Amino acid sequence: MTTAQSAPPPSMRLRELAFGAACAAALRAAARLGVADALGDSPMAVDDLAAAVKTEARPLRRLLRALSCYGVFAEGPDGTFAHTDVSRLLREDDPNSLRAITLWCTEPWTWDAWPMLDEAVRTGHNVVEDLYGKEFFPYLNEDAPESADVFNRAMTTSSVQSARDVAEFLDLTGSSSVADIGGGQGHVVASLLDKYPSMQGALLDLPRVVENAVPRLLAGGDLAGRARVVPGDVRTAVPVKADVYVIKNILEWDDESTARTLRNVREAGGPGTRVVVIENLVDDSPSMRFSTAMDLLLLLNVGGAKHTTRSMVDRLTEAGLVIDDISPVNPYLHAFDCHVPG
Repeated sequence: MTTAQSAPPPSMRLRELAFGAACAAALRAAARLGVADALGDSPMAVDDLAAAVKTEARPLRRLLRALSCYGVFAEGPDGTFAHTDVSRLLREDDPNSLRAITLWCTEPWTWDAWPMLDEAVRTGHNVVEDLYGKEFFPYLNEDAPESADVFNRAMTTSSVQSARDVAEFLDLTGSSSVADIGGGQGHVVASLLDKYPSMQGALLDLPRVVENAVPRLLAGGDLAGRARVVPGDVRTAVPVKADVYVIKNILEWDDESTARTLRNVREAGGPGTRVVVIENLVDDSPSMRFSTAMDLLLLLNVGGAKHTTRSMVDRLTEAGLVIDDISPVNPYLHAFDCHVPG
């Protein structure tokens, strides 16, 4: 029986870490094969599971055995395999599914880019342009449409899940309007409008992004009467007036772009406006391994970076905002609650 292991000695721990790609590849294989979806509530024999996902039984057992070492699936004494709390997150139908995000973190371009991390560290620049001859998002949309689709599904999944946490966390009592700046498809603003039935909301993002906004916010949707969908680039201008501005996970560009975005929000809102910036941090967080990995991936693909508490505080104060509070939203997000001084 294979189970998640206790901490090994340092020499074996380093060997395991050096083989980290095997774990990522195993997760990707299980997600692409639909193993978690085929495995029901009861343990299954490998032969039956192999028939369900159309694989050979012996290599499937090897895959499951490897994942079980990490607590992804569990092998019983009789050789059957069952779900764990972790493996259930690979199911497409799980309300907290991370299947799309698992695929996104292991897309083909990542296997090209990770071996060049030393070059990115040496130069401080992304490596995608050297690899593919163009910036990351143009490459994704023009040359890797399947990967772009995975990215969109992963971002939607992440946005839906975090939007619930953000809406539950934020107390907007006394405010009549909220603007989701660079808010993607608008899951955060939709969740806040659900929480506050008399509130008006706005979503601002690039034209190609807001074209695919949550249908509830668009004409004919149940929130359309209280929602305004605005196409635009937050780094150029913020043509939206609101009592509260929410800026979530978009301040990962270079410092100049971040400064322009915050300045545009400050000027749009005016004195007294509340600005809530929500970000992953690479310090003071229970999700350090995840956040620091995402930080390195940002260096590789766009030359961006996740923030430390100090760097985020510096960016906000340099932009003329006063920070009133810093609080965790969930295990991987922190909120910087600020206001524009009078």
